[in-house]
Amino acid sequence: MKIIRTAQELKTIRAENEGKTVGFVPTMGGLHAGHRSLMERNRAENDIAIASVYLNPTQFNDKKDLETYPANFDDDVKLLESVGIDYLFAPTYDVMYPDGYTYKLTETDFSHVLCGATRPGHFDGVLTVVMKLLNIVRPTRAYFGEKDFQQLQLLKGMVSAFFMDVEIVPCPIVREENGLAISSRNRKLSADGIRIAPRLHEILAGSGTIEEKKKSLSEAGFTVDYLEERRGRLFVAAFLEGVRLIDNIPL
Repeated sequence: MKIIRTAQELKTIRAENEGKTVGFVPTMGGLHAGHRSLMERNRAENDIAIASVYLNPTQFNDKKDLETYPANFDDDVKLLESVGIDYLFAPTYDVMYPDGYTYKLTETDFSHVLCGATRPGHFDGVLTVVMKLLNIVRPTRAYFGEKDFQQLQLLKGMVSAFFMDVEIVPCPIVREENGLAISSRNRKLSADGIRIAPRLHEILAGSGTIEEKKKSLSEAGFTVDYLEERRGRLFVAAFLEGVRLIDNIPL
């Protein structure tokens, strides 16, 4: 696997492989089994498999959350090499934002509810950085997990609205045996938090009204950000030990 640091180098490699199918998985690092499933599908379905690791500051409305994000670049490299990724794009802020983030992409509807309601600017940062990455890589397919289902829908809408020639491929949520959606942020939980965290999905998928489920989450030790039905799915975000966990299920 070759590590690429500049947009121009990756563009050159992409041009040299014109005509081949290219798969792409963008990440912020802290890779885990969920990311591995995306990478394995990327590797299996394309001639060339590319991943990126870039901890994008523009999508964090909480500076402390950015500073404590659990990422380890050396571990990420080992995981990507084990899967057989061909190229890792690992840029700096100056590479990704030569304009200093004076230009940004904004969606005016679905990005303002659920995660967007309490994280102002979050989806502006997500959409902007992903559009930049897609323009640099020009993949045939880009893979995203359904755990971040709101993000997935916004990215599909972005690609459609701007006539971008890439297929956004949704991939199922990868869970622990106890039902907990695997996330980099799970690593920030204590042993007690790890014991409680599976209750999030258990309550979400269980019986009862939304208000009853909110009450059950609170009694279990969560601070509920939202629990809402949107677009045929039930979405939840809740804090446990100060760590924000999300999940969703189809109705």
